[in-house]
Amino acid sequence: MRIYLLLLFIPTLIFNFGCKIQMTEEVMTLDTIAENYVKLALKTGQYDPDFIDAYYGPEEWKQALNTATETDSIPFEELKWQATYLLMDLEELNVDAYDSIKILRYRYLHNQIIAINTKLDMMAGDLLPFDVESRALYNAVTPYFDKAYYDRLLMDLDKLLPGTGPINKRYETYSNSFIIPPHLLDTVFNTAITEARRRTSLFIELPENEHFKIEYVTDKPWSGYNWYKGNCFSVIQINTDLPVYIERAVDLACHEGYPGHHVYNMLLEKHLVDERNWVEFSVNLLFSPQSLIAEGSANYGIEMVFPNDERLEFEYNILFPLAGIDPAKADQYYDILQVRDKLSYAGNEAAMKYLNGQISREDAVQWLMKYNMNSYERALQRTYFFDRYRSYVINYNYGKDLIKNYIERNGGNDVNKRWALFKSILSTPLTASILE
Repeated sequence: MRIYLLLLFIPTLIFNFGCKIQMTEEVMTLDTIAENYVKLALKTGQYDPDFIDAYYGPEEWKQALNTATETDSIPFEELKWQATYLLMDLEELNVDAYDSIKILRYRYLHNQIIAINTKLDMMAGDLLPFDVESRALYNAVTPYFDKAYYDRLLMDLDKLLPGTGPINKRYETYSNSFIIPPHLLDTVFNTAITEARRRTSLFIELPENEHFKIEYVTDKPWSGYNWYKGNCFSVIQINTDLPVYIERAVDLACHEGYPGHHVYNMLLEKHLVDERNWVEFSVNLLFSPQSLIAEGSANYGIEMVFPNDERLEFEYNILFPLAGIDPAKADQYYDILQVRDKLSYAGNEAAMKYLNGQISREDAVQWLMKYNMNSYERALQRTYFFDRYRSYVINYNYGKDLIKNYIERNGGNDVNKRWALFKSILSTPLTASILE
């Protein structure tokens, strides 16, 4: 019916969407929609270099594209209608006979297509309010806290930090003694990622051919990145623009490697692409609900492999000496970090107000310096991250908290049950609303 309405009322679209008209004569299935979703994602990715985070699907689909140049304008109308029709096709499917895993697949595709639709609008210049954007792209909205909450945490830091004067200045001075010397960074990071891999392998069977390469880079708006290439291989990049603190070795090793992005992508590839032939998981869209699960699980994965005091013990005995940092300072440092971590949502608020035009870049920098203990340089770098990735920032802390609460609510204190739940999250089509 909708085809004839288009022919009657929108004749100018006949040429552009002739392929769509022909396609609707076929029997649409989840597999067909998934294939069209991947092809639409690849087309969209030609006009935003950040959009496709990884692709390891059929090479001929990628080669079939007319490669766009930086000067090409986005064919917004064409892509927008393809996304709209794809969503309509999905919603017309009869899901009554679907089992639970197929329902999850359906809901995943539905939310991913909404994200593409939203991203197309943003690429055409239609910027949404921060929370509206995050709901459409990531299926989630960050919680906010009043200023009094953050101020109470600053008072706690004031008591813990040595010296007097502005808290952020004292924190910067204090934390400088925990910077990994650049010539030792590779040794410290490789030691951390080797231990993270060993601990992960106790609970998750890793493929024999899995491997990664580490690169140290500069001039990036992020501190670390995993570029998954498929077939159990990742390139892990560490940004050395700014000093790397000792705690970041374990953070990055777990987040980018084990049991974070590297493991997450391997399990999706194995269980959903290879075993089920669900081709939609051969493409990772950065600005989509999948990213909240990816970032949240990568951050909570740090606690999974280094629970309770095991992280402090490993760093005290191994990493601090490797980095030439006095282990006797570890206890006090981590007491301070624990309070500082509770301030992470202040960063979401800075991003929200800045991107909504409520505060200037300089105001955002000052807020991040005060409530996130960032140096001026690091705070400025974060505002550039806001510019480029916008509401993506909620995926790190809110994504972590969603997954943490889900696992601890359902797994209790049973370590094996927690790991079973964690592995399920890494190998199942989930979005934030399912975990809430």
